[in-house]
Amino acid sequence: MPSTEITDDTFIRRYADDIAYVAQQPPATDLATLAAQLDTVAPRYEAAGITGHEDLETASLHLDEALRATGTDRDAFLRRAHNLLRPLVADMTQEYRLAAGD
Repeated sequence: MPSTEITDDTFIRRYADDIAYVAQQPPATDLATLAAQLDTVAPRYEAAGITGHEDLETASLHLDEALRATGTDRDAFLRRAHNLLRPLVADMTQEYRLAAGD
């Protein structure tokens, strides 16, 4: 079964709004900004007692590598970051919203 291609645009579309909410910044429009925002939000999730922040830090590292890579290497780093973020970001952000009273 072929996997869904993860492009910069699909990656940003899936995660930018949730990450931006916690970062208290406008949604990222590129991977470099999204990676920087992940570095900002990971300690905020940790401070709120929300587990999974380590995976966000690792995903940020994968995005940094993707920015420097090309071809299939770039795709592999994007996929690794996506696989870490997909099961976490929406739930973590929902938990953060509830803790913040939103």
